[in-house]
Amino acid sequence: MARLNPTNIERAREVIARYPQPRSAMIPLLHLAQEQDGHITDDAKAHIAELVGVMPAEVHGVSTFYEMFKHEDVGRYLVGVCTNLSCMLLGADELLAHAEDKLGVKVGGTTPDGSFTLEQMQCLAACGGAPCIQVNYRYFENVTPERFDGVIAALSAGTDPEGQAVPPHGTLSRVSLPHPSTDADRERPQEIHS
Repeated sequence: MARLNPTNIERAREVIARYPQPRSAMIPLLHLAQEQDGHITDDAKAHIAELVGVMPAEVHGVSTFYEMFKHEDVGRYLVGVCTNLSCMLLGADELLAHAEDKLGVKVGGTTPDGSFTLEQMQCLAACGGAPCIQVNYRYFENVTPERFDGVIAALSAGTDPEGQAVPPHGTLSRVSLPHPSTDADRERPQEIHS
């Protein structure tokens, strides 16, 4: 899809209204665009620029700075294996090689059925649970090759691996907070479930 769809335009306006400066909404709007299309398109960056009143190059700069934003199609499940120091010391290199064998793709590749894209990641900040993987930004710690196979098998079967819900790539949150309309609402904490 080239630009945000009508539903997401309304959501974008609600997000923008939460910020004192519209440009401050760029990152949430990029998440919205990625949720819509699975990656950030050039047209979406241009549309976001229009919505927040900046040049498309500024939106491009923000979207390319953060690793979480993808600029090309990825699989339904983005599988990242951390290979930073703690994970490396506890077998991440072997786990990554196992993941390549299991999925039949090298790092950066997507399975032929479009289900899985494999990434090598740097420090997922879960050193106490090394080696760690992320699947669509959901964490799995202390991962062995056998646990990796179980996670992939569950996702392939359409079930939640180890009881953890993993939505399709691009879905950041399932809950959208309402815009506080009064001072009393602003003071009341909002509960978020993901």
